[in-house]
Amino acid sequence: MTSTVVIDKAGPTRRVKYGSMSRDRAWALRWSYFFLGLFAIFSLVPPLYMLITSLKSSAEISAATNPWWVFHPTLSNYVELLTSNQFLRFFWNSAWVSIIVVTITMLISVPAAFALSRMRFWGSATLATGVFLTYLIPDTLLFLPLFKMFAAFSDWTGIQLINTWYVLLIVYPTLTVPFCTWIMIGYFASIPKELDEAAIIDGASWFQTLTRIFIPVAMPGLIAATIFAFTVSWAQFLYPLVFTTSTDQLVMPVGIITTLIKGDVFNWGQIMTGALLGAAPPLIIYAFLMDYYIAGLTAGATKG
Repeated sequence: MTSTVVIDKAGPTRRVKYGSMSRDRAWALRWSYFFLGLFAIFSLVPPLYMLITSLKSSAEISAATNPWWVFHPTLSNYVELLTSNQFLRFFWNSAWVSIIVVTITMLISVPAAFALSRMRFWGSATLATGVFLTYLIPDTLLFLPLFKMFAAFSDWTGIQLINTWYVLLIVYPTLTVPFCTWIMIGYFASIPKELDEAAIIDGASWFQTLTRIFIPVAMPGLIAATIFAFTVSWAQFLYPLVFTTSTDQLVMPVGIITTLIKGDVFNWGQIMTGALLGAAPPLIIYAFLMDYYIAGLTAGATKG
């Protein structure tokens, strides 16, 4: 009598856990919402406190009451600032400086980025890296040499640049041009090479290739660079603090601090109001153009 041995080649059975992926995803979403909530609280509490303080009178701010509640709301801080010629002068100085700096920055950055990314001349890669490295130099290291340069220029020519708002048109591009050029290099590099090759075959010059083909295609990158240059110009504090002192030459960030803080007296209501009003233009721009800004920065981060 013979016996037959049957070997199970299927191996040990393994219990499949159905729904494990969905549970992992659910936990990932919970942690994401937890940290996003913490980040939102951390980011939104200061503006909320500024808004609450801006709606209080000086007497209520100095009173020993709950700082997170407005017992007697008032718009007097907003009315006083918006009807103040001095505050309006700060606002117009900031607006003019930001608009002109953005224009100067884009006029320099776009042709420079196009040349460095598409024309491929000798040393273009090294020069592109050098442009970005200049952005890494902080303004705290640059303001002293720049101040000495302007002082020497004034001694040689008799032209006084320091203590005028238009000196900011010269120093702000040292911050905006390198990074905007780097953003545009990345965006131009993401455009297919066939486009400019076809344009050159059709007889287009480099200038026509840039203005008629690349600029329309690279519009998200242009918007991202423009928003960055405007934000830096609008919120810059150190350079206007160093290069401007007269009240009629100040821009908003420095004007608010230097005129609303007198000795050891802090006019907190108007300071918070001025800070909120000063933050309004960038917030409005970001609210409408956030998608373009993200698209431009993403392309600049992955190409180049």
